[in-house]
Amino acid sequence: MKNTFDVSYRKARVMALCLVLLLFFCATEPAQAQDITWQQTSGPYGGDVRCFARNGNTLFVGTYGGGVFRSTDNGTTWVSSGLTNNIVMSLVVSGTTLFAGTNGSGLFRSSDNGTTWQEASNGLPNFFGNGLPTFFVQSLAVSGTTLFAGTIYGIFRSTDNGNTWVRSGTTLASILSFVVSGPILFAVTDGAVFRSADNGTTWQIVYNGLTNPPVRSFTVSGTTLFAGTYYRGIFRSTDSGNTWQTANGGLTNINVSSLAVANTTIFAGTYGGGIFRSTDNGNTWEAVSSGLTNIFVQTLAISDSTLFAGTLGGVFRSIDNGNTWQSVNSGLTYTIINSLTVGTATLFAGTDGGGVFRLADNSTKWQVVASSLTDVLSLAVSGTTLFAGTKFNGVFRSPDNGSTWQAVYNHMGNSTVMSLASSASTIYAGTDGGGVFRSTDNGTTWQTINSGLTNTDVRSLTISGTTLFVGTLGGVFRSTDNGITWQAVSSGLTNSYIYSLAVCDGTLFAGTNGGAFRSTNNGATWQAVNSGLTNFTIRSFAVSGITLFAGTQGGGAFRLTNKDTTWQAVNSGLTRSSILSLAVRGSELFAGTVGGGVFKANIGSTSPVSVRTSTPQLASVTISFAPHPAFDRTRLTLDIPRAGMVEVSIFDVLGRLVQHGALGELAAGTHDVEQDLHTLPNGTYSVVVQAGSERVAKLLQVLR
Repeated sequence: MKNTFDVSYRKARVMALCLVLLLFFCATEPAQAQDITWQQTSGPYGGDVRCFARNGNTLFVGTYGGGVFRSTDNGTTWVSSGLTNNIVMSLVVSGTTLFAGTNGSGLFRSSDNGTTWQEASNGLPNFFGNGLPTFFVQSLAVSGTTLFAGTIYGIFRSTDNGNTWVRSGTTLASILSFVVSGPILFAVTDGAVFRSADNGTTWQIVYNGLTNPPVRSFTVSGTTLFAGTYYRGIFRSTDSGNTWQTANGGLTNINVSSLAVANTTIFAGTYGGGIFRSTDNGNTWEAVSSGLTNIFVQTLAISDSTLFAGTLGGVFRSIDNGNTWQSVNSGLTYTIINSLTVGTATLFAGTDGGGVFRLADNSTKWQVVASSLTDVLSLAVSGTTLFAGTKFNGVFRSPDNGSTWQAVYNHMGNSTVMSLASSASTIYAGTDGGGVFRSTDNGTTWQTINSGLTNTDVRSLTISGTTLFVGTLGGVFRSTDNGITWQAVSSGLTNSYIYSLAVCDGTLFAGTNGGAFRSTNNGATWQAVNSGLTNFTIRSFAVSGITLFAGTQGGGAFRLTNKDTTWQAVNSGLTRSSILSLAVRGSELFAGTVGGGVFKANIGSTSPVSVRTSTPQLASVTISFAPHPAFDRTRLTLDIPRAGMVEVSIFDVLGRLVQHGALGELAAGTHDVEQDLHTLPNGTYSVVVQAGSERVAKLLQVLR
């Protein structure tokens, strides 16, 4: 006879399970409407520094795109100085007034130490771009009470503190820098040096012996002139510029971008070779770059006995005559973050000019780990190996969490790597104009895989199951045979510039400069999903559970639950509106911005499962439970394709972490883990396994 109590109990358990599952999915979606708040991650600090100036106890730097920053503690800390979002090429102080020359926005003036600024371009030449006047002021100098501005249309002079400007001389050349030596004024162009002995009324060209090299920097030491050039090193003149001779003894890098003099010591900053010093008037040079982690030096300045170097990676300071250098970038947040990725628990950021930075879990301090790579456009993790795709220099590989790097782009015909993706032991690289490359030996060798790929300007890669997708400047392509052949899958895409791709809850998304598109049939057809977007240039995606986050160029961040059709802006606390990269680490969402470094937001309450897709990977780890549903414990069986560090996390339906265990490094193969559940109440949970760079999740029911 059937026990009616047992049947009822079993029915109740089934009903309870169904109710729990229903509550699980219902609880997840409404949570997406909750606001998230961004905060800056205290870096990565640095940026593209172009010029220095000092006014009393305040030091100023001009950056490429971030405006002016100032420091009142000799460079230890920096704050933004009012003039933001401008490419500042030159700074100078005249009396108590600070002037800033910009590339495209004209000349600005501040009489309150950089707190407020007013435009002072009256009389300067302009170039009408897009119908609007555009002013280019590349250099500034002060001689007595006269202010000089070097523009792309020649030299201009002001005798009324910048209120009005008039042309000085007749040259129409682009003026890169000035040097004042007593009553003599020198102006440097791309290929020559001009001299004026009458306060800029007339100019004389002086370049005999320079052999017309591209002059980039100029300085005076006593009665000796020095000109720094690209490709030909340093030239020296002892007769006021009438004749020149080379002075390159010991100089191992001849791309000289900056020069400075401290007493009788001359310093030369090079682009790619660090800093050199001469104590014998330029006869010989010695390298002095200890501690200088970015060797792309663009400007040098001397304040009392302290030396400053402005590089592609921020400001460095030396208090011992250049023997050692220290990074002093705290608060200098004008960094451009091209790419983000997560390896185990470490976040990596690829920057424009500053190389690769890393941020360990539970840390608030970024560490530069690859400044020599400069422009890092893409990042990916495969197992325990980190890969970086660069501009012009191919792919680099690090086996030790970014501590050391090796170039690995043999057989790769294109050196600008826009995107990277990994699937099991295979690495894919999407290049600018060279199509897709594949490596099956951890990046040691690469093969071109472009059959059927009719557009080779690749911008994004993603993987869905066993299918590989590539986003190009000519639409989306799909491969089901590991990249051997490609098929165009752009039906319904009204914009073919594909900057980003992601898979969210089985749905494929494409980000273009005309909005977002969604495909539910593996790319066969696409539908626009742009409702709620206020900016339609989608540069990046990240996935957390069934939620998709999008970073735009100029409109900040947006959020979309896969089953919805309307995006929600999530920009509270986000002070930069252009987001080039996104990544998820546990309950944190990270945004790589243009000019503001990396921001983070806690999304722990918005999704029980967090999956990173900014560097897409195929999750080949599999997990299973026995028994299931579970009572007070279950056996978790893990099938791991390769060795790596393994962690197990359990989240409740509200996305709260309720259990976490670090299993250490496990060998490839099958592993059984006894999971103690006796402290967990009835409910549905998400078990998330992080194995190396791969993350998988599975629902677990606990019934009492």
